[in-house]
Amino acid sequence: MSRIEKMSILGVRSFGVEDKDKQIISFSEPLTILVGPNGAGKTTIIECLKYICTGDFPPGTKGKTFVHDPKVANETDVRAQIRLRFRDVNGELVAVQRSMICTQKGKAPEFRTLESVITRTNESGEKICSLSSKCAEIDREMISALGVSKSVLNNVIFCHQEESNWPLSEGKALKQKFDEIFSATRYIKALEALRQVRLKQGLKVKECQTELKYLKQNKEKAQEIQDHLSNREAQLAASKENVKTIESKLEPLKSSLTAVEQNLTKVMRLDNDVKALESRRQQMEKDNQDLQQKMEKVFQGTDEQLRDRYQNHQRIVKEKEKRLLDYKRDLDRATKECQRFNSEKSELLVERGRLQLQADRHQEHIMTRDSLIQSLAAQLELDGFERAPFSERHITSFHRLVKERQEKDTEAANQLMRDFTRKEAMKQKQIDEIRDKKTGLERTIDLKSDIQNRKHDELKKVKCELQQLEGFSGRISELDEEIGKTEHDLEKAERNSNVETLEQEVQSLQNEKISLDRALRRLDQEMEQLNLHTTTITQMEMLKKDKAEKEEQIRKVKSRHSEELTSLLGYFPNKKQLEDWLHGKNKRINQTRDTLANLNKRLALIENDKTYATNELKKNEALLSQHEAKLFDVCGSQDFDSDLNKLQDEIEKSSKQRAVLAGATAVYSQFITQLTEETQACCPVCQRVFQTEAELQDVISDLQSKLRLAPDKLKSTETELKRKEKKRDEMMSLQPLRQTVAELEKEIPDLKNKIQNANRDLTVLKSEIEEQESFLQTALSEEGGAKACLQDITLMERYQIDIRDVERKIAQQEAKLLGVNLSRTVQQVSQEKQEKKHSWDTVTGKIELKQKLKQDQQSEIQQLKSRVNELRAERLQMEAKEQVFPLDATLEKLQQEKEDLVNKRTASNKETQEKINGINEKVKDINKYMKEIENYIQQGKEDYKKQKESELAEVNSHLAACEKQKEKISKEMEMTRQDIDTQKVQERWLEDNLTLRNRNEELKKVEDKIKQLMKEMGEMKVPQMKNEQKHLEEKIESLKRNHHVALGRQRGFEEEIVRFRKELREPQFKDAEDKYRDMMIVMRTTELVNKDLDLYYKALDKAIMTFHSMKMEEINKIIRDLWRSIYRGQDIEYIEIRSDADENVSAADKRRNYNYRVVMVKGDTALDMRGRCSAGQKVLASLIIRLALAETFCLNCGILALDEPTTNLDRENIESLAHALVEIIKSRSQQRNFQLLVITHDEDFVELLGRSKYVETFFRIRKNSDQCSEIMKCSVSSLGSDVH
Repeated sequence: MSRIEKMSILGVRSFGVEDKDKQIISFSEPLTILVGPNGAGKTTIIECLKYICTGDFPPGTKGKTFVHDPKVANETDVRAQIRLRFRDVNGELVAVQRSMICTQKGKAPEFRTLESVITRTNESGEKICSLSSKCAEIDREMISALGVSKSVLNNVIFCHQEESNWPLSEGKALKQKFDEIFSATRYIKALEALRQVRLKQGLKVKECQTELKYLKQNKEKAQEIQDHLSNREAQLAASKENVKTIESKLEPLKSSLTAVEQNLTKVMRLDNDVKALESRRQQMEKDNQDLQQKMEKVFQGTDEQLRDRYQNHQRIVKEKEKRLLDYKRDLDRATKECQRFNSEKSELLVERGRLQLQADRHQEHIMTRDSLIQSLAAQLELDGFERAPFSERHITSFHRLVKERQEKDTEAANQLMRDFTRKEAMKQKQIDEIRDKKTGLERTIDLKSDIQNRKHDELKKVKCELQQLEGFSGRISELDEEIGKTEHDLEKAERNSNVETLEQEVQSLQNEKISLDRALRRLDQEMEQLNLHTTTITQMEMLKKDKAEKEEQIRKVKSRHSEELTSLLGYFPNKKQLEDWLHGKNKRINQTRDTLANLNKRLALIENDKTYATNELKKNEALLSQHEAKLFDVCGSQDFDSDLNKLQDEIEKSSKQRAVLAGATAVYSQFITQLTEETQACCPVCQRVFQTEAELQDVISDLQSKLRLAPDKLKSTETELKRKEKKRDEMMSLQPLRQTVAELEKEIPDLKNKIQNANRDLTVLKSEIEEQESFLQTALSEEGGAKACLQDITLMERYQIDIRDVERKIAQQEAKLLGVNLSRTVQQVSQEKQEKKHSWDTVTGKIELKQKLKQDQQSEIQQLKSRVNELRAERLQMEAKEQVFPLDATLEKLQQEKEDLVNKRTASNKETQEKINGINEKVKDINKYMKEIENYIQQGKEDYKKQKESELAEVNSHLAACEKQKEKISKEMEMTRQDIDTQKVQERWLEDNLTLRNRNEELKKVEDKIKQLMKEMGEMKVPQMKNEQKHLEEKIESLKRNHHVALGRQRGFEEEIVRFRKELREPQFKDAEDKYRDMMIVMRTTELVNKDLDLYYKALDKAIMTFHSMKMEEINKIIRDLWRSIYRGQDIEYIEIRSDADENVSAADKRRNYNYRVVMVKGDTALDMRGRCSAGQKVLASLIIRLALAETFCLNCGILALDEPTTNLDRENIESLAHALVEIIKSRSQQRNFQLLVITHDEDFVELLGRSKYVETFFRIRKNSDQCSEIMKCSVSSLGSDVH
């Protein structure tokens, strides 16, 4: 067990701060006694022990008040130190030191703790180890070394005197103390944590079960989608193999068809080339004939001569064109000159207009100036300025005369102002003389007024000023009359006053008030006596009121929820019935949610199918529209087959027409030759002989015209044939496209039907979903309403339980009142007290009324006396005022005359100034116009205007000459242009001759090319190639059809695979199996954890209950024994601590809380000591409880400090306490480390303890000459005499 040996104190509270002031106390076994007067520092020793062991300061104390005050020590900073040497639970020697410092800065001191150290030493004094507060927590080390908890140290071992009665404190604080002492707080927190964790885990299991159900559905749906995906992937692979097979068959056929088509294309190209060359040849022949007919004659020289002549002719034309270009440049130059002269002319015209405007303004300024001069001369009456215009001499004379007139007017105005100023000064002098005289009289009046009555001077001045226009002699007589009247009223008021009678009435009322005070005190005593018997009645009435309130709450709950619950259940349920109904409703809601989830899944699937079909429909419709547009662009209509057949017929017809036109040229040429060469010409077809030459010439000319048109027709026919063949080829290439269109036209109606079916199914499903959602919303609303009611129903049942409990308590209170006979109730006494109080208030009011009436009469007499004095003083002042008023009239008249002079001066000055200002303004206007006129003349604007007019005439002459030169150049250009046109005609004839010779050479080349192509065509087998082409096209078309079908199926498989994969990537299907497995594992492990938590909770709760009951039984046994051995009264047999389980804990909450209270037992009745025991009983009960707690919980620490244990105890109980402590010491003296520390100021109590053999010395604590605490060791046998 741990024990303390020695402690030193320095700088704490009243202990000094110097090293010489350090006090050391040694703690002996088994008893250490400290004695000293109040304020000596006894409790400081326990505070130091508590602080060094726990680190806690005394209650209500901060660190800076725990340390010695620096201001008292006359130091800037004070260091405090506490050192303790003790043995720990293992018997090892330990020394601990705690240091503090308090610094005075300004008004408020600053406190901080310094480093604390724990040192362990062996028996020989060698240091084993040392721990600092920098590397360890000193408080925890101390608690571990002493072997008891911090709460036991604070509340049992070193309990402060201010907190020594904590066992009888209010319930919440007491429960907290006992929970800390029992160390139950952490176990209760552990139970609470276990319960909370178990609740959370239970909720987690429910959540896992709900989520597991959905995860299972998602897993099965994911598996189903995965199976569909595998099936489609297998079908896609087979379809791809089929496509590859078709493509492998299709490639050789396409190669063969390409080779055949290339040969046919080559044949067709050769045929077309031949036909084109034939047509070209014919056209060239026709063109040559047309050219020869157009030419007047054909050049007969060689080609070299023709080219030389052509080049010479071109050179001549170029020279003439160059000359024409030179003329054009000269014309452009002349045009630019004309434009330049026109521009200069425009600028000069603008400048002339601007100068003319300035000249006009100059004339206006001269006229305005002359007008102003005439006006001002007339105003100033100046002669010689009646006729305008004015010369420079006139203007100079005018300025001189105006200046002289201005100076004269200014001098006259100044002289007038000086006269007014002189007169004003004279009046002001007279006013000052009268004012000085008036001031002297007023000072005389004021002096007399001050002598008569200084206190009322201000009031008299105001009254005199208000009535200064009245006759003073009449006012004095009025004042005499008023003084006589006021003195008469004063005498009458003094005769009528009854102040003495009122004083007698007040005295009698005060006697009555004293008697009422006695009656009220008697009633208060009676009320106090009645309260002792009416506590039970009051409690019973409060219980009945509580019962009525709870019944009212139940009625309110029923009225609030009766209608709703009756509509839901058909009756008003209790809590269990409502919970069963909610469970069933929740089950139906979950079923509805499952149904709704299934419907939503079906809806999602159908919407996906509809979306897929819609996308397919849009894609097919777009593809169909695209293909049909291609077909329409090529065919021109939608009937592909009929257009193709029609095109084939047109191609055959065009081929025949081309053949006819190709042979027509030779036939027509032969016919013309026969008709021209034969002597006896006849028709080549019908052999008819032409009768006349004219008929023959008509036929020949007709044939020639046809022959001439044949090449053009052949060329157009060939072009048309090529176009149609190209169109046919394009249509043939679109044959597979046509088949695709036919397939799309079949697929689109099927997709539309599928979409319509999906829409119909969606409508049905949406209606079902809306119905289920409506049902679910209603159910949730009902469930919410019921849940809202459940809390009130639970509260109502709790109220019902409380009502039964209240009824039981009412019965108990009624049993206590049996046999009690109370003649008067508290209400009756209270009513009588109120009546007496009302009478007392009435008497008090009468007293105040009489006193107020007496004060009013005295005040009225005093006012009348003051009024007489005021009237007499006013009469004296009025006599002095008679001499002042004549001076006031004279002063007012002089001031009025002065004001008239000032007004006249101001008006005259204003009139003169306005006249001068008017003349100055007119002079300014004249000067302004004269300045403008002088500026115009000085700038030479008139000469500049004449210069510009001469420049304008010169520009006009230059412009006329330029126009003539321009006309001459134009005529020469026209003649040169006609020459060039004549030369162009000759040049065209030479060009036609050159063209004719070039065409003849080109015609020979075309004929040679035709022969070569005809030879190549004869070597190719065209019919066999066409049959082979047709056979290959049929095979390729069949394979392409199969290929398109396979590709369409493959595309469908790919889209389904993408959709299935997309669904599998959705959050609910992705890793669905892993999520299901993980959730299953979580749920199972959580269930197992919950079972284990339940076992742990029950085991810990049972252990706490067992420990608590054992300890409480042990504590109460010790308390009973100590009380019976110490307490000498007969009203209490014993006391004990009751620990009741908390009734407010719900049934669902299995953890237990204990509410503690100290009861006193007499017979079979147990009453709470709090509020019922005396101060001495409270001190003794608290002391005994601390002794019992120390006996129970301080197994490893035998220390106990008692601070002033005899407070409020009588002599008999002090003696019994001393004997009990001696018995405790005797019973525990066998423990080598039992230490009892007693602090007291009662030396008799110390003497009682000293009679035992366990104590021979004690420590006396007192203040030295420096008022610092010091500790002295004394002998018990020499109490009050020598120091040991």
